[in-house]
Amino acid sequence: MKWLRNLWRTLSSPAKYLSLGTVILCSFVMGIVFWGGFNTALEHTNTEEFCISCHGMQKPYKELQNTIHWSNRSGVRATCPDCHVPHEWTQKIGRKMEASKEVFGWLINTINTEEKFENKRLEMAAREWKRFDMTNSLACKNCHEYKSMNWDSMSPLAVKQMKHAAEIDQSCIDCHKGIAHHLPNMGTARAPELIAQVGQGVSSIQINADYYSALTKPLYLNATEKEDQGTLNIATEVKVLEQQDNRVKIAIEGWRKRVGLGRVIYADFGLNILTAQLSKDAAAQEGVIRVFEEKVDPLTGLTWQRVEADMWTDSNYLLTSDTALWSYAEETYNTSCSVCHTQPAPGHFDANTWPGMFQGMLAFVNMDQDTTALVQKYLQEHSSTFDKSGQH
Repeated sequence: MKWLRNLWRTLSSPAKYLSLGTVILCSFVMGIVFWGGFNTALEHTNTEEFCISCHGMQKPYKELQNTIHWSNRSGVRATCPDCHVPHEWTQKIGRKMEASKEVFGWLINTINTEEKFENKRLEMAAREWKRFDMTNSLACKNCHEYKSMNWDSMSPLAVKQMKHAAEIDQSCIDCHKGIAHHLPNMGTARAPELIAQVGQGVSSIQINADYYSALTKPLYLNATEKEDQGTLNIATEVKVLEQQDNRVKIAIEGWRKRVGLGRVIYADFGLNILTAQLSKDAAAQEGVIRVFEEKVDPLTGLTWQRVEADMWTDSNYLLTSDTALWSYAEETYNTSCSVCHTQPAPGHFDANTWPGMFQGMLAFVNMDQDTTALVQKYLQEHSSTFDKSGQH
């Protein structure tokens, strides 16, 4: 330990034999060596070779090789860090610190097989899309600038879309998801971005309290049945009547058309705003649906019945307010549905017209089923049927 004490004494004592200039010069040289070593190591982690050294990254790397970003007539190739690591130094350091979670994932083999990767693809893609949104797709705009685009070389449809995007400086990821890697299977996804914003529901259920469904949820005839007997639509208000373990009995109020078994329940008289759909067995079972009154719709001549259906559902994904749901739906509609043109205000159409109009937009956007149902319901609930302000 003697040499260690001598070293500490030397470092902690004023210099006796070195001039101030020598100390400053040595400190400067050591600083250069340290900074150079740090930046060399940092830049090594910014190479494509480093990125794909993880076995889990081989799959997206192969997907990239089949895209325009890998091979094109100009010979300019986008590598992993070009898109996924900020170029500005402070943001780059922040991203590196954030990536410590990914290092942990590598250690515990989170995506080391193709099956594991596919199971996590949607979660990872949603995280990257959100990061691109936060920077207004800066990684894309480091290479692609609206002001440098040659409109004459584009198709008329592309010019229409891109000029509108340039006017509002739109984030590229709004329209170009899946341009470098395969898209996740969004068809049966349970809306990870939505749940990240609105939460997974209350932790404690109160009897006789009102709640709103945060996702589309299965319905059951009792507290223990495994086979679902219907569907509770997203953003539907229900009253909890009873709870057993992780199931709750709920009252679903609404209107149904007196056609067949009347399995579909709507939010209000004459309005095709979906609330719940019951199976044939559930709709036919005595005591499940109670009828209170009947009215004839003068526009269609159909008889509607005001009803209440008592069914069971899982106790998760129930919210005490629909405010967060409508906020998310509004934001999603404003950002996702302006790809081809300026989207109409919710009050531009009535509640029964919106489903047809909205379904026509879906070919140009990428939404999972829950988000699609939520946005459509948001448009219907905020349509001219309910909005009398005249702001269309």
